[in-house]
Amino acid sequence: MEAKEGDVFQPLEIMKKDRKIAYFSMEICVDARIPTYSGGLGILAGDMLRSSADLAVPLLGVTLLYKKGYLHQKIGKEGIQQELPEEWNPQDYMQLLPNKVVIEIEGRKVWVQAWLFYIKGLDSYYIPVFFLDTDLPENNIYDRSLSDFLYGGDEKYRLAQEIVLGIGGVRMLKELGFNSISKYHMNEGHASLLTLELLNHYNHREEKWSSRTIEEVKKICIFTTHTPVPAGMDQFSYELVGKVLGRPIPDPILKELGGEERLNMTALALNLSHYINGVAKRHGDVSQEMFPGYHIDSITNGVHSATWVCPHFQKLYDRYIPGWKNDSFSLRYALSIPDEEVWQTHQEAKKILIDSVFQETGVQLDLEVLTIGFARRATAYKRADLIFHDINRLADISKKYGKIQMVFSGKAHPEDWSGKELIRKIVQVSQQLRGQIEVVYLENYDINLARQMVSGVDLWLNTPKKPQEASGTSGMKAAHNGIPSLSILDGWWIEGCIEGFTGWSIGSAPDIESSDQEDAASLYDKLQNTVIPIYYQNRGKWINIMRHSIAMNASFFNTQRMVLQYVLHAYL
Repeated sequence: MEAKEGDVFQPLEIMKKDRKIAYFSMEICVDARIPTYSGGLGILAGDMLRSSADLAVPLLGVTLLYKKGYLHQKIGKEGIQQELPEEWNPQDYMQLLPNKVVIEIEGRKVWVQAWLFYIKGLDSYYIPVFFLDTDLPENNIYDRSLSDFLYGGDEKYRLAQEIVLGIGGVRMLKELGFNSISKYHMNEGHASLLTLELLNHYNHREEKWSSRTIEEVKKICIFTTHTPVPAGMDQFSYELVGKVLGRPIPDPILKELGGEERLNMTALALNLSHYINGVAKRHGDVSQEMFPGYHIDSITNGVHSATWVCPHFQKLYDRYIPGWKNDSFSLRYALSIPDEEVWQTHQEAKKILIDSVFQETGVQLDLEVLTIGFARRATAYKRADLIFHDINRLADISKKYGKIQMVFSGKAHPEDWSGKELIRKIVQVSQQLRGQIEVVYLENYDINLARQMVSGVDLWLNTPKKPQEASGTSGMKAAHNGIPSLSILDGWWIEGCIEGFTGWSIGSAPDIESSDQEDAASLYDKLQNTVIPIYYQNRGKWINIMRHSIAMNASFFNTQRMVLQYVLHAYL
């Protein structure tokens, strides 16, 4: 919800007394028109805050303002990704607050201001989200640029942004008068520098460093890790840390908490949190193996049901499951929705996607053909190209067993050359297969395009390299619209896959390694022998699988359940 003139300060004054939980995240998607997110982490954070508003959880959000967004993607005819800034004006959506705080970067004073955005819950409970901004005339050009790009720049730029988020964020909350915060929730390691600010706060009260200071901070900190491999964790050399951050706490203590060789943001958060969780059951187990000295719980991710159910299915649920927006678990009653209504509703959503594809690309997809969707960040481990491992076999399957068509989308990080190569390869394969299988790659993947895709395809494909998918949420969004998944057993799908009822698995068991060749062969076998025959020859069974996707997966893999688990395990 946009903050309006005159409605900011009074609600904020009331909130200062009752807000107990501060949720820090490098990216938060609060609105489809505001490009302060790049993918899953930011979408999840936004869905978390939306469900917190629905449930009246006394929470607030803290993130950074990115005035040039993440990137606006253009894809040329050869499949080459081009990146453009996403220019937008925060004044169109947010209220600039008069408060400012000072932090130090490279020994300089850097001023930080905050913009306020309200997320409104179903029963008009409001969650304030504070967007930190360094684009102030008091700052030099470099410091002003820290609120330009999400995940832009070099290591120094990233560290400086994390100082703004963690240290600047805590100071801003105190400046605004939020003195009742009893929990600080770090959504990934980017926010872990907030622990140093809290250590200093408690140390000033103690007047000397002690283990008690560390224990006081641990009592109020919560850490959610989303990274299943050590390579994905933010680490900075102590030389860079000394230059950019300075010495906020004594070196021996910082190295004890953050690592001897380099400052590891995950280690810092682990050592200063009383509750730590992974984002799926398997991810919790993997994280426990990586960090055996800590107790790591798991709370499986979810999605905000009312946000991700398309308008056509919303009307269907309103008729058959009144109250579903307030009670996501009631989606289990989808089993009672008649076959013909499920199918008709799906076909309406599918037509919207097909029309959109034609408008964007000039490619006319067929409403009656099995349509496979794949949309997520373009990066190597997600293996968007696995289905093209043997294009001759794929073409043969489509010709002999039942036609397929495919819709892809996803952005690659500007520095992720292997991700960009994936996009180029898929675009070129689409040209090779023309006349046999229609394949389209839609550019500039965002929340609006995601909504169309997760409701408009027939089958959701997910092919990550095990065990690198911490959770994944796109398949959950698809399930909310009755779309079954065909996926590698990793992340959330280990919990969500009931073979032949909510979708199908690809490859071996979660704990058994497999090659690209083995996974591709399994994918082709499943398409040829199971998925395509059911879609074309047993429509009643396909619709039953659609209903079970809603009843068994959408009813559980939602942020309403997820937030309640955080309240029970982490916040109370």
